[in-house]
Amino acid sequence: MKFWDLRSAGTVVTAAALVAACGGAGEEGVAGASGEAKGPGVVNRIAIPGSDFPISMAVETSGNIETMYVSGIVPQVVDPDADPNSREAYGDTKRQTETVLDEMRNRMENAGWSLGDIVMMRVYLVGDEATGGRLDFAGFMEGYSQYFGTPEQPNKPARAVMEVAGLIRPGWRVEIEAQAARPAD
Repeated sequence: MKFWDLRSAGTVVTAAALVAACGGAGEEGVAGASGEAKGPGVVNRIAIPGSDFPISMAVETSGNIETMYVSGIVPQVVDPDADPNSREAYGDTKRQTETVLDEMRNRMENAGWSLGDIVMMRVYLVGDEATGGRLDFAGFMEGYSQYFGTPEQPNKPARAVMEVAGLIRPGWRVEIEAQAARPAD
């Protein structure tokens, strides 16, 4: 096994435990002294041990990789007759999650990418009246689980979910941004 040193603010930390936890790393796909990537690109999704939760514990990339950064996407209107500032115009948290991820899929596919290429996702949820003003994590997961960790799309991104005080429109309960990575051609 090879040991790497990470230097941060002058402190040297041996990263052997991290490398071992991530399944090790060989010479292939590791940047050489010149900074040029060696070998083909690899995206390694590290599962949460003993869990079928639809996220990865971490995602590691190496070698010749291309990346895409997807700006935050907000809910699409589901009821055009409702006040555009109301929750009714966009639906509950589950429905908003679905419209956000449908829009993300459309944008990514139009650029030649897929939801399966997402390696990191940040989710911003606003408290919902239906859950006493707290974020509706269950509703979010009902929507999210249709897109990640499924037989049709088994890839699971690393992910963070946080409650925020509000988004631009009062009716929005969900905003999602993502980073995608895949081996370069």
